[in-house]
Amino acid sequence: MAEVAIRRSGDLDDGTAQTPGLRRLEAISARLVGSEHIWMGLSVLPPGGRTAWHHHGDSETALYILSGVGRWWIGDAATDVREAHPGDFVFVPPNVPHWEENGSADEPVQMIVARSTQEAVVVNLDRPVRGGEG
Repeated sequence: MAEVAIRRSGDLDDGTAQTPGLRRLEAISARLVGSEHIWMGLSVLPPGGRTAWHHHGDSETALYILSGVGRWWIGDAATDVREAHPGDFVFVPPNVPHWEENGSADEPVQMIVARSTQEAVVVNLDRPVRGGEG
């Protein structure tokens, strides 16, 4: 049985799967605390930043927005956009291609991330993010 673990904000680990433009920090995982069913961490998207195209494989992803204005461009043509603000929760189903954008020019988007897998599954896609999409 795993022990109760406290992970301090200064001890988060960036040695997890990354997507260009976004910094993922691992907090709760099989590797760090022995969790069996979840992964949890913090993602930070800098002011005016955007990520590359990616999806999270078979992992369900839930986010809680701490700061900034997050936008998710969804689907093959990136014609569907969703926007979230501090206090909002976001759900991204498995295998949904998307890219993220910070709608704020002066504040980072900081998000608590929880996944239904023990690891941060990230599948980066080789697609350009065009200026007209965001």
